[in-house]
Amino acid sequence: MTPPAQHTASAAGRDAASPVRERLLSAATRLFALNGFEGTSVQQVVEAAGVTKGALYHYYASKDDLLYEVYHRLLTMQRARLDEIAGGHGDPAERLRAAAADVLRTTFENMDDMIVFFRSLHLLPVGRQALIRAERRSYHERLRQLVDEGIDAGTFRRDVPADIVVQYFLSAVNQLGTWYRPDGQLSPDQIGQYFTGLLLASLQRS
Repeated sequence: MTPPAQHTASAAGRDAASPVRERLLSAATRLFALNGFEGTSVQQVVEAAGVTKGALYHYYASKDDLLYEVYHRLLTMQRARLDEIAGGHGDPAERLRAAAADVLRTTFENMDDMIVFFRSLHLLPVGRQALIRAERRSYHERLRQLVDEGIDAGTFRRDVPADIVVQYFLSAVNQLGTWYRPDGQLSPDQIGQYFTGLLLASLQRS
């Protein structure tokens, strides 16, 4: 079935709280993580969500729209939480610890999204890739500002650029989907504590 011509990418933003829309997105995320974006058909998505193709095209103009929304949803949620933490109470070290713990927690809670994120970004149209990369840079910049705040306050060391610290930490977080297993020896909380501890230790003044 071909989506109606009047549908555009903006359709994905309509009725954001719709249970049907959420079922479609959840089903697509799980299937993309299991089978890959290219290995998942629209028919498989609608069957897993228990809806019709017409319902899918009411909210998403194409399978590309679903893939974009997987990225956009997670990044938007994580950025909003970072803004709240970074602008909250506590000294820079306390807020950075909370922000690091939060991005780890939300990553574990949305591991399918992260698996899709790592595997399939290059399959989005170029314009959509640019939008996602801009959102990722925005998150990176906000976290870097928090590190810079600690440097300026004399809490964190100055001899390592904040950009390097943040890039190193987020790169490690983004790789979790390639090796973490729910039945592994370490729980998400334990891994989160180790990652957060390593980040703060790397910024300690000697």
